[in-house]
Amino acid sequence: MHSSTNPASANPAVPARPSSQVSGGAAPLGKQARIGVALLVLCALAALFWPKGPSTFKEPGGFLFDAEGKATTLGPKLEPVSLVHFWATWCPPCREEIPSLQRLARDYSQHPDFEIVMVAVADETQKANVFLGNWGAMALYDPNWDVAKRYGTEKLPETYLVVRGEVVKKFVGQTDWDDAEVRALIASRLGAAAGDTAPRPAGS
Repeated sequence: MHSSTNPASANPAVPARPSSQVSGGAAPLGKQARIGVALLVLCALAALFWPKGPSTFKEPGGFLFDAEGKATTLGPKLEPVSLVHFWATWCPPCREEIPSLQRLARDYSQHPDFEIVMVAVADETQKANVFLGNWGAMALYDPNWDVAKRYGTEKLPETYLVVRGEVVKKFVGQTDWDDAEVRALIASRLGAAAGDTAPRPAGS
């Protein structure tokens, strides 16, 4: 995870003026000016560090390669609810995470509207195939981080929950896919997707 300095602790101090006797209203005006400068600095820092962009965004697409080296796109691999998982065999946390992701796939295998898309980043096809076993034939490859960076991924592993072509959740770092809250989130999205496509009663 990226760390950043707390903007509040980094505010530059306004230099104090030498004490002197002034006449009339000059002293109060100087104090107001210092307050105004401090407010301007705070506003500038807030604009710099305030989170930008929407929390959801459209699935950005891009070209990948399948296990046979053929160019393909991500879109046709997606179901109404999908996890797009960026990983690599050279990434130790990625390797540790895969078993729980495989259990998730097994437990949700009866949901036709759900898919897990494995995207190996800057990895060797043979190594990924051996490591994934039965999943190897379904893996996709992003040799130059092109699609990963379209999503906003700079480090691995990262996973995106994509619902009907829109990224609605980003999982940063190693995730426990056995976690009840994580599974409840996926189940809720599957329920909503099923409701969108469920036939309506006659006369409704």
